[in-house]
Amino acid sequence: MAEVITMPRLSDTMTEGKVAKWHKKVGDKVKEGDILAEIETDKAVQDFESEIEGTLLFVGVEEGNAAAVDSVLAIIGNEGEDISGLTGGAAAPSNASEDKKEEPKAESNDAAAEETSAEVPAGVEVITMPRLSDTMTEGKVAKWHKNVGDTVKEGDLLAEIETDKAVQDFESEFNGILLKQGVEEGGAAPVDTVLAIIGPEGTDVSNVGASKPAAKSSEKPAEQKSETKTEEKAAPVANSSSDRVAISPLAKKMAQDKGVDINSVQGSGENGRIVKKDIENYQPSAKPAASAQTGSPAAAQVALSFVQGEDTETPNSQVRNVIAKRLSESKFSAPHYYLMVEINMDKAIEARKEINSLPDTKISFNDMVIKATAMALRKHPQVNSSWAGDKIIHRGNINVGVAVAIPDGLVVPVLKNTDQMNYTQISAAVKDMAGRAKNKGLKANEMEGSTFSISNLGMFGIETFTSIINQPNAAILSVGAIIEKPIVKNGQIVVGNIMKLSLACDHRVVDGATGAQFLQTLKTYLESPLTLLL
Repeated sequence: MAEVITMPRLSDTMTEGKVAKWHKKVGDKVKEGDILAEIETDKAVQDFESEIEGTLLFVGVEEGNAAAVDSVLAIIGNEGEDISGLTGGAAAPSNASEDKKEEPKAESNDAAAEETSAEVPAGVEVITMPRLSDTMTEGKVAKWHKNVGDTVKEGDLLAEIETDKAVQDFESEFNGILLKQGVEEGGAAPVDTVLAIIGPEGTDVSNVGASKPAAKSSEKPAEQKSETKTEEKAAPVANSSSDRVAISPLAKKMAQDKGVDINSVQGSGENGRIVKKDIENYQPSAKPAASAQTGSPAAAQVALSFVQGEDTETPNSQVRNVIAKRLSESKFSAPHYYLMVEINMDKAIEARKEINSLPDTKISFNDMVIKATAMALRKHPQVNSSWAGDKIIHRGNINVGVAVAIPDGLVVPVLKNTDQMNYTQISAAVKDMAGRAKNKGLKANEMEGSTFSISNLGMFGIETFTSIINQPNAAILSVGAIIEKPIVKNGQIVVGNIMKLSLACDHRVVDGATGAQFLQTLKTYLESPLTLLL
């Protein structure tokens, strides 16, 4: 009997999916585990595998078109089987999805629809600015890797796109000659406007995407050149493979939850395919990244030269705009309150010395704070929760976000399942992500899914400060410097090593007593590191 396959929900924010490519055609035999299609979500392009066997009898969404989640994607059954009763209900969703796809394009740029409908020559592919994150509205071309006239193959790196979260590599899905660049290097354009045009050599595409230069950034040419040079030096290509990684959907989901870079996993399945057991058995390298400094935050904002009597301007980056928006929303919507506590770090200092005396081991105090925080969250799950309007969501995983300053803003890479990581794993992961954050090499999914955040300014000598909660978290911990000062111990005044912690809480989720109890547990773990082993 024929089975109707619906458009899957491949991310928590996905409402519709776009069929980037079909791997099976109507009439083809399909086996369980075969890749049916590549589905483009609001975050990435993912392989979609068949869970049933049979013949592909019907395609509900054409290649390049979009459809709502749970609408008919395909029908698989026995060869020659009558599916007229099923396709009758499938036509409407498919057509509706096409209308939905065209309408937003027309809204974002009316000229785009005209240019890409009647005036696109045969064999020419119009590539639009991709939506690389759920909050992205426009993208900036940080660097072109192909020039007009260059030969482009499927999988070749076309450009580096700066989103509101990171700089990501953008690969071509087509073969041909790069006939046109719709956005200059350093320029920006809205999502779904023309990014590039690829086709046969010599094809005239002068009328295709002619109005797109108006969507470029309004930055001054001199500033663009200066900024581009800076990015070329400071932002090398992100660590990513140009080849598609063969991985099962379950393994991909597990890798995302655990924060595992699938490019570093050796697959044991057929043809090197990564399967569930490969992710379960994966151990990240403990070697520190060469460019990352132990326990240091990323660099502060770009240093500006002071010129007496001369005002200057710096155009906001995508990251800076999102920081302003997100933090304003958090500060004005969540009722913040603050709890502060002093920690005696004498025993933690001794414990760190012993740990670092081991071969190939070097951890920072920040690593110790992260581990202790994750374990404290286990005992106080209310702090590991989120406000959701009419309900509070208690998170089932402890994913600690670590605030990292980069030259043009602040990002929060996430350590997935932090409570299950040891000191060495935490240290290696933090150094790796902090190093890639400075070089704009983090992927969007590495900055999503945090349940609690930590901000550390202790390395700058800041004794105490308060932070704005990173939504949708319910709290954020601010970590100050370890300062030698006189303390009373057993009735005697002695020198102690004191560190101050500040906890900002969303009062809608975390009451004062709950926040205080969490800090008490965290204080115990840091002042007596052996209790972490109990």
